[in-house]
Amino acid sequence: QVQLVESGGGLVQAGGSLRLSCSVSGRTFSIAAMGWYRQAPGKQRELVATITNGGSTNYAASVQGRFTISRDNARNILYLQMNDLKPEETGVYYCKADRWGGSDWGQGTQVTVSS
Repeated sequence: QVQLVESGGGLVQAGGSLRLSCSVSGRTFSIAAMGWYRQAPGKQRELVATITNGGSTNYAASVQGRFTISRDNARNILYLQMNDLKPEETGVYYCKADRWGGSDWGQGTQVTVSS
């Protein structure tokens, strides 16, 4: 298994920025790809961005150009830089690791964007 711990959430005004971090431990060698997902109140969890071991990235259309996903492999940390945040992006942001044999999720970090 892989253990994931998110941090960096908080309250920000619309148009502001936050950087989320996800610390990764455990069987990190088994990870093929990682991603950020979010879940707004009353809605399903949705993909925000993913990154493969090779560095290929994929973004939801709604965040393209404003969010950047990156990895520090030496420190085993996954980041999500979020700029120009919108109130509708309020929710719990989760880190996910896709590995051989399954996936692991973090506990999430709350992001609240005020209008």
